[in-house]
Amino acid sequence: MSRLTYLGKRLLMSLPVIWLGTTMTWFIIFMGPIDPAARLLSEGQVRNSAEYTAAQQQLGLDQPPLQHYVEWMGNLLTFDLGQTWLLYQGSNVNALILDFLPRTLWLGFWSVLIAICIGVPLGFYAGMNSNTGADYAASLGGIVWRAMPNFWLAIMLLAVLGSSAAIIGIDYQNFIIPLDSLTGSPDMSQIGTVDGFLAATKKVLPAAIVLGSASMGNEMRIGRTAVLEVRNEDYIDFARAQGVSDRLIVWKHILRNALVPLVPIITSEAFLLIGGSVLVETVFSINGIGWLFYQAAIQGDLPLVGTLMYIFILMIVGINLIQDILYTIIDPRVGLEGN
Repeated sequence: MSRLTYLGKRLLMSLPVIWLGTTMTWFIIFMGPIDPAARLLSEGQVRNSAEYTAAQQQLGLDQPPLQHYVEWMGNLLTFDLGQTWLLYQGSNVNALILDFLPRTLWLGFWSVLIAICIGVPLGFYAGMNSNTGADYAASLGGIVWRAMPNFWLAIMLLAVLGSSAAIIGIDYQNFIIPLDSLTGSPDMSQIGTVDGFLAATKKVLPAAIVLGSASMGNEMRIGRTAVLEVRNEDYIDFARAQGVSDRLIVWKHILRNALVPLVPIITSEAFLLIGGSVLVETVFSINGIGWLFYQAAIQGDLPLVGTLMYIFILMIVGINLIQDILYTIIDPRVGLEGN
């Protein structure tokens, strides 16, 4: 089958995943032990009161479960996400997502870019120079970065960069970095300009380093292993025996084939970035969709939690499709089975 047929098949296979994930979200939120209508009531209000009945009607919980499920799923499919009940009361959820999501995407973009641009080259360099001092240093660094939790690294980074220190009798008081320059939400409205791009990047860069740190160490380790495996393949020896230059062997054969096992690693790390953004955005006060999800969860705005879970599911499925596209670009054999 052709590449387009392969990608179309993968797209169709993603639809049941979206349906199943969304169905489980609905069941946990609206059929679980926590009553969403009761969360709308203030303390001291009793269930079965007029206020409780009104809350049930607002959420559609006075309907039969199957009818409510069908209506809720239909609203999600048409992106009629309704309004918030506790967090930003009365605000349109679509408008909130359009406001908060770009910050999370900007943070995730730089997190993935930093992890790829640092972790993959260092892993390839360590693999091409195995059993050397550089290899041992890169491998040790990858293990250390992989072992540090994101939330701990975020707190340590703020503590180090946001305070002054006196080292060897030198006063660093003049080099204090204000915390407000390391935290806060980037202004995405001016990102099309050079100054706006630099300002938005500066705001998310510390958080991106923290969020991409674990991925960086993992990609470094997997990249080294992939290069070592490819170097020992028979076709590498055959190409060298045919007189192919070392530069061409490295760039055309070793590095390109070593990228194939890295594709699922990079995309799977992107899944972790989505979950990690909830903690990192909270620590760095970045008003992204992860921060919005955290606030909705702790304040009990369960309908908003369900809606944001639907957005997370779509993002994860989209990353999977990007993985399939990258497979067809790096390895032309993918999608050509049976020809």
